[in-house]
Amino acid sequence: MPVGIMQKENVDNVVQKFLAANFTIILFHYDGNVDGWWDLDWGDKAIHVVAHNQTKWWFAKRFLHPNVVSIYDYIFLWDEDLGVDHFDPKRYLQIVKTAGLEISQPALDPDSTEIHHKITIRSRTKKLHRRVYELRGKTKCSKASEGPPCSGFVEGMAPVFTRSAWYCTWHLIQNDLVHGWGMDMKLGYCAQGVSSKKVGVIDSEYIVHKGIQSLGGSGYPATRTTVKRNGASGFDLRTEVRLYFFNLLPYTNKRNGVEYCRLDPYAIRKSNLYSTILPPGFRQ
Repeated sequence: MPVGIMQKENVDNVVQKFLAANFTIILFHYDGNVDGWWDLDWGDKAIHVVAHNQTKWWFAKRFLHPNVVSIYDYIFLWDEDLGVDHFDPKRYLQIVKTAGLEISQPALDPDSTEIHHKITIRSRTKKLHRRVYELRGKTKCSKASEGPPCSGFVEGMAPVFTRSAWYCTWHLIQNDLVHGWGMDMKLGYCAQGVSSKKVGVIDSEYIVHKGIQSLGGSGYPATRTTVKRNGASGFDLRTEVRLYFFNLLPYTNKRNGVEYCRLDPYAIRKSNLYSTILPPGFRQ
């Protein structure tokens, strides 16, 4: 999680939830202030990485190499401005495992300060959902819609990856990537199968996106929600910029490795290991 000292109280609330569920905590300090965290009970239990004015995807590319995090089943790559009063990590992962999701995110409370895509909004009647239907506004989503942001989509503020999905995602991240605008449109390629089935939003364990502009911003909550409650999409310059950067990302297909990414590299490695060490004639 990228963190700044101004969001210390909120980060503390998030970390307390995950420590209780036996998670390893890695904090990426973009403001250079590490000393301000030692007074917390868990300060010396977390891993602290410092790089001035860097962002989440920049940190992830350099410090979350798939080999480094291969001992973990799931990687939560979250922002610091999330409210977790209605979120439990253990219950969340139980739902993810049962549904067979490779990439997921907790749904956003409809009253969140900042919402960019309707698919991320919590449904009060479901445990999880994989698609959204919207026939109004600029982006129209129907039963025939198979791509983001209608299905197979999670947003960049709170994605959760399986080990195999992260292996693929890490290779999609460019070395010089800064804000990561457009990355969420590509994550479905790493779903280890059909993205409309392997990517989902968990409704029963949901969060609040406070929309605090920290790095490069004021550090105070935003005042505008970018998806209107009546279903019509409001103009959002941020979305326009993300679409621009999305078009700049290298197009990924069979030729440059997506089909390889869709496979479980650890299963492949395990299979090769067995075929090497098992005696001739032995049946697995």
